[in-house]
Amino acid sequence: MELEDIYRQDLSLLIALQILVEECSVTQAAKRLHLSQSATSRILSRLREMLKDPLFTRVGQRLVPTHFALDCYQQLQQPTGQLIEMLSPKLFVPKECKQKFTIAATDYAMQALVPFILPDIYRKAPNIKLEIVPVQHKELQSQLGVQGADMAICRAIGQTLQLNHEFLGKVGVSCLLSPEHPLANSELTLDDYLHYPHATIAISDGVKALLDAAVAGHPTPTERLRTSHLDSALALLPFQPLLITLPAGMAQLAATKHRLRVKPLPFELPPVNYNLFWHSRCESDKGQQWLRQEITTATQRLLAG
Repeated sequence: MELEDIYRQDLSLLIALQILVEECSVTQAAKRLHLSQSATSRILSRLREMLKDPLFTRVGQRLVPTHFALDCYQQLQQPTGQLIEMLSPKLFVPKECKQKFTIAATDYAMQALVPFILPDIYRKAPNIKLEIVPVQHKELQSQLGVQGADMAICRAIGQTLQLNHEFLGKVGVSCLLSPEHPLANSELTLDDYLHYPHATIAISDGVKALLDAAVAGHPTPTERLRTSHLDSALALLPFQPLLITLPAGMAQLAATKHRLRVKPLPFELPPVNYNLFWHSRCESDKGQQWLRQEITTATQRLLAG
C-alpha cells in the first residue's frame, strides 16, 4: 500500500482495535473511547471491513480476538507508543539536550558577550552543540528564515520588523589608547580625535557609519586600520599613536587585560540598542526557548553592568 492510500484510511480505527483487543468487550472499550456502545460496535464493523478479517468471535459475553487481530495488536505497539511519545507534552531538560544551535553574532557580540555567556550555558546543557557565525545585517530575515541561523545577537540594521526580538541592552562607544599615547593623561577633545590616527573595531556593528555621521562637516580623521578583531589594532600600538574606537564593553575588557586607557568620545553618539532576534519558525521549540532565555538573561546582566 502506498503512503497516499494509507492517508485515505481512518487510522484512528487502529487505536480502537488495540483497545478492543485489550478489553475483549465492546462495552468496556466504549468506556475507554468515551463513545456509546452502538458507536463502538459500528467502529468494529468498519475495522472488519478495512482489514478484511472478522477480528473477534464471541464466546458468551466475551470477545475473543482472532490470530490476525492479535498480530495486528503486536505490530501496533511500537508505532502507537511512538505516537504517544510524540504527541505528549515534554519537559525540557537542559542536561539531556543534544540539539545543535546556530547563533549569528556581530564582531562585538563574538568578542565581548559570547565568551562570558557560554560557560554557564554549557554548565547547564553540556551536550548541546553551538555554531557561532557572522551576522548578515542586510540579509537578517533570510539568515534566520532560510539559511539556518536560529537567532542573532545584534543591533537592528536592515529589515527586522517581521522578526521576533528581545531587547538586550544598550552598547556605548569608547576610545582605547596606549598608556604611552600623548593623550593618555589628558582629556580627549574633538580636535585631538580628528588629529590622531585611528583604528576602528567591530565594524559589523555599524560603528564606523555612526562615527562618520557624528563628525560630518569636520575634517575626516585618518583611519589606519579597520578590522573585526581588536588584536590586530593592539599589535600596532607600539608603532602608531592610535586611537582605537570600539564598543565600550570591548574597550573596558581590553583596558583591564592589556593595561590600556579608556577615553569617552569627545562628541555625542547615541548608544546602540542590542537585541536578540529570531524567526517565527523557532518560536515554539523548547530548546530554542530555553537558549533564548539564557542568552537574554546573561546579556542583559552584562550590558547593565
